[in-house]
Amino acid sequence: MYIGPYQLSNNLIVAPMAGVTDRPFRTLCKYFGAGHAVSEMMTSDQTLRMTKKSLYRANFDGELAPISAQIAGSEPDQLAEAARYQVANGAQIVDINMGCPAKKVCNKLAGSALLKDEDLVARILDAVVKAVDVPVTLKTRLGFLNGHENIIRVAKRAEEAGIAALALHGRTREDMYLNTARYSLIKEVKQMLTIPVIANGDIDSPEKAKYVLDYTGADAVMIGRAAQGRPWIFREIAHYLKTGEYLAAPDIQEVKHVLLGHLSELYQFYGEYSGCRIARKHIAWYTKGLHSSNEFRQNMYKVESTVAQAKVVEAYFNHLLEQGNTMSDVQVESLNLLDV
Repeated sequence: MYIGPYQLSNNLIVAPMAGVTDRPFRTLCKYFGAGHAVSEMMTSDQTLRMTKKSLYRANFDGELAPISAQIAGSEPDQLAEAARYQVANGAQIVDINMGCPAKKVCNKLAGSALLKDEDLVARILDAVVKAVDVPVTLKTRLGFLNGHENIIRVAKRAEEAGIAALALHGRTREDMYLNTARYSLIKEVKQMLTIPVIANGDIDSPEKAKYVLDYTGADAVMIGRAAQGRPWIFREIAHYLKTGEYLAAPDIQEVKHVLLGHLSELYQFYGEYSGCRIARKHIAWYTKGLHSSNEFRQNMYKVESTVAQAKVVEAYFNHLLEQGNTMSDVQVESLNLLDV
């Protein structure tokens, strides 16, 4: 699959997720076989561009190409300037966010709220495409309200504006992340467009990825929440699509190794205070569903330093290994990990 001149190594893409898809996470997912990753959204508001959070989000140092920076906003001129800024910062692809359903984003007529104003959508698409000499992609939803899906018109206008690829989440903004993703409109959009179409929404297993690709005819699938605490999902899907066979789940030792490596990268990237706090949600995702992991997490949340946090995590997994547990049958005795 190509996005403009860039050939991706495969058709598995990491979805942009606010507060999740930072450089350490993107790098890890690419290591496990994702062919492409889009940054978490960055505001087009110039007054917020130099905040610590914005600078973290715009850090692409050492990242594997092609680098894709997602921008969000509601003013065409601001978004055009934000696109130019991110290209100067190293972005090789610019992605426009018209899909975020978060209230604080939609209240500013950004994200999926833009779908209520198709004229504004058109002006934004034209402004951003004209502003930069790199491919511009679009991430959006089926529409704002159920029963008023307007993705057919939006998609057609996006192609006319010169959008290089369209990522489409199979829900409306009204759906948020409830109900199930609908793929029929993604299929219809794919049949209508000549540019690449990327299907997104509820893709959480190798067989689901194959089903969505086969049903919609999409050029790629985009995976978001299913990769949280499970970056090896890209390895599993890639193997299944190639061979039709399932890979064995990672064992406890590998999960321990991956998580501790991820934590190390987060600590280095964010520093002591933010690194410890941002790591908590990732630790929770990696350990979700493991027996006695709830008690472990409650203890882990109380730890205030990166050194202590890593020790708690290591002790938890060492105990699993000592008990001879596997990822499919984990039995962990109750223990106070704060004592380690």
